[in-house]
Amino acid sequence: MSTIIVLPALGESVSEGTITRWLKQVGDAVDEGEPLVEVSTDKVDTEIVSTASGIVESLLIDQDQTVDVGTPIAQISSQEVGAAAPAPADRGTTQRSPQTATDTSPMPSLHESRDERASNDPAASSPQGFLSPLVRRLIADHEIDVSSLAGTGRGGRIRRDDVLAAVGSDSSPVAQATLRGTTVPLSRLRRVLAAKAVESMSATAQLTTVIEVDVSRIDHLRREYKESFRARTGLGLTFLPFFAVAATEALAQHPIINARIEGDSLVYPGVENVCFAVDTEKGLYSPVVRDAADLGVEGFARAIDDVATRARGGELSPDDLTGGTFTITNTGSRGALFDTPVVFLPQVAILGTGVVSRRPVALHRDGEEYIAVRSMVYLALSYDHRAVDGADAARFLATVKGRLESGDFALS
Repeated sequence: MSTIIVLPALGESVSEGTITRWLKQVGDAVDEGEPLVEVSTDKVDTEIVSTASGIVESLLIDQDQTVDVGTPIAQISSQEVGAAAPAPADRGTTQRSPQTATDTSPMPSLHESRDERASNDPAASSPQGFLSPLVRRLIADHEIDVSSLAGTGRGGRIRRDDVLAAVGSDSSPVAQATLRGTTVPLSRLRRVLAAKAVESMSATAQLTTVIEVDVSRIDHLRREYKESFRARTGLGLTFLPFFAVAATEALAQHPIINARIEGDSLVYPGVENVCFAVDTEKGLYSPVVRDAADLGVEGFARAIDDVATRARGGELSPDDLTGGTFTITNTGSRGALFDTPVVFLPQVAILGTGVVSRRPVALHRDGEEYIAVRSMVYLALSYDHRAVDGADAARFLATVKGRLESGDFALS
């Protein structure tokens, strides 16, 4: 008896995927729930797990081939591990065999729960908690004893940087020094991102408005509450969730910034689904935090940490990357004062948050002018001029500025 493995549903708006790497070869044993193949879509790269246990009889799709959802991609024999396997000459090759038997069970979802995954794959968990596919791969590639690693993630979870630190590797997204004098092909993610950027820039009229904001009151709040906040949430209290709260509230007041263009119409969604740009080893992702209007500072801090952790761990699903109505990119995390971020269709605006710096500022009080050291930041709003005018952008930024400078945020 054999089971045909098909390319599963990869998300509401994804109809096809590209086989990027087979994790099992013909003749290998595989357990139900064990990763079988890596698949890339125009939104995210992910692992597909086997829906049956047995021996890999044939791989029906070549590497780098793109196929539709529901297409048979592999055939698994139900023979027990240790039984006669295909001839050694077949290993490492791609075979196509008649589909004599198929699995009639429902099409599997893209992701299992972590508990299910860990129970099927011992390497997926450790004393320090669940290990992402990327972390497990790094551990295997470097032949590291997982028990020797100290996790710095939430709850002691082992992160990519923990593994790289253990092997003495550069933990930056790209160890650029190793690229000198080489030529490498663009990754699929980079090709998709490039195509979308060119499409967005050529199909829209983009420009950027920048405003300066005094966030000294927020800085004071952060110092006052950072210890209790970390004790309660396990997270550092950064400026980003404050920016997110202010921007999301401003979107509700200025829905033109939260709109999208469809043909000759402007569509104003009834929700604020905020994307956050995340720098990962593979490239830039912008996962979505949905129904953001319901979140305060703590809610945003938890949500941002969740999507960023899953993005860097390779655990995003395509649905995590669709449905966004507005984007925030924290360019200040790398020290930039501000930049001109690109608006990606179908959204009409993106907010870039610069680095917060302490510097002397001229202030006024009771008709007198004086100099004081304040915490200052530049916020840059890029927008599609087809839908948003400069005055709209200025009004939105003024609302964000007033909200941030008030310092009126609940943290206890």
